[in-house]
Order: sequence, then structure tokens, then C-alpha cells
Amino acid sequence: MFYKQDPSNFKQLLPGVFMKPLTYGDNSLLCEFHLKQGSTIPAHQHPQEQSGYLISGELRFSSADGEFIAEAGSSWNFKGGVLHKAEVVKDSVAIELFSPLRQDYLDKQ
Repeated sequence: MFYKQDPSNFKQLLPGVFMKPLTYGDNSLLCEFHLKQGSTIPAHQHPQEQSGYLISGELRFSSADGEFIAEAGSSWNFKGGVLHKAEVVKDSVAIELFSPLRQDYLDKQ
């Protein structure tokens, strides 16, 4: 599967949190997120491992590993089943990879 940049088709997951699946295969899903300053992603967990890269902005993550301030160029990983949350400190754009495939995000297309 190939993907060409398209600024449309973002779905709102939470207030100020917008997501678009980019490409996926049998075992992984790549998503783009646009996050508005002041938004929060409450504490949650999911079976998928989650790796991310912050393109722009600033995020504050909290998990059992502690707190992490992500700035442009930062990356992260949460193993499946790990409780984590995020606060959007500045408007942000992030790319995240989920493995195995996160079907609930594909269903939001």
C-alpha cells in the first residue's frame, strides 16, 4: 500500500485530537495525529505496541516509566498493555505506529 499526502480525512477522536490512518499492513498501522494545545489524552492502555515521532509541537507523556516532555524530533514507545496518558502543551503533529494492527482506528475512516 502506498500513500500520498492528503490534508483531509482526519477524524476527531477526542476534543482537539485528530487522527488519520496513513498506511497499514497485516501487522502494523501508521497514523498521523494533529493535536491542539490544551487537549488531553486520558490514561488508557491497549494491546498494541505504540511507537511515535513528534514532527512539531510539544507533548507531556506520563506512564509507569515516569514523565517525558516530547519536543519536535523526540520519539517514544509504549509496550502493549502499558497505561499512559498525554497532555498537548503546544499544537502538535505526530506520527505513530501501532503493532499489531489497530482495527478500531481503521474503523474510524
